[in-house]
Amino acid sequence: MIFLQFSSQAQFGKLLDKGKAMISEESSGNTSGALKEALNVGVENAVKTLSAENGYFGSPYKILIPKDAQKVISKVKRVPGFQDVEETLLTKMNQAAEIAAKKATPIFIDAIKGMSIKDGMSILMGDKNAATQYLEKSTRGNLYKTFLPVIQSSLNEVNALDYWKDVVGAYNRIPFVKKMNPELDDHVNDKALDGMFSLIETKEEGIRGDKSLRTTKLLQDVFAKQDKN
Repeated sequence: MIFLQFSSQAQFGKLLDKGKAMISEESSGNTSGALKEALNVGVENAVKTLSAENGYFGSPYKILIPKDAQKVISKVKRVPGFQDVEETLLTKMNQAAEIAAKKATPIFIDAIKGMSIKDGMSILMGDKNAATQYLEKSTRGNLYKTFLPVIQSSLNEVNALDYWKDVVGAYNRIPFVKKMNPELDDHVNDKALDGMFSLIETKEEGIRGDKSLRTTKLLQDVFAKQDKN
């Protein structure tokens, strides 16, 4: 009788432990799901914002001319026909980034899908930009490789590379200057990605800090845990 009682208690204990594990797993799964949802929202908004007309050019993430190119421009804008070279080049570079931004979503989505429950828990209780850091670490390399040919194609689409070739040619014909040929594609690529991750970080901080931006019950429930932390 005592053995049966002990056996029943042991079985009940195992069931209780299993139940607790299932609840913990479900809670962790909800956390991971909410973070994926939050990242999806942040990415979607960032891509939509930056890929719009003047998305980069008219924002804090505007891509500026690299230093080497500035040296060229400072001389060339004195040459007839190139007085507006700086504004023209700025416009074309940012237009190219806006076109390329439309290609970012699938790469981000793949990285978000691959987020583990463990990643989700550490991100939730991490820094206010922990999710963005995770996303950048997971996607920056792939995004750079994917973005570069798109940036090059986009620069061609807005005639930026031909225009820049003309600018450099005009510069190199100026007497006594050191010949230069700064590349635009790598610079535009890097700065386009910097702007993308900066905007996603802003969206993440908003969801973490502003309860009104938690637009689903899952986001509200899970990020409430962070509020209590």
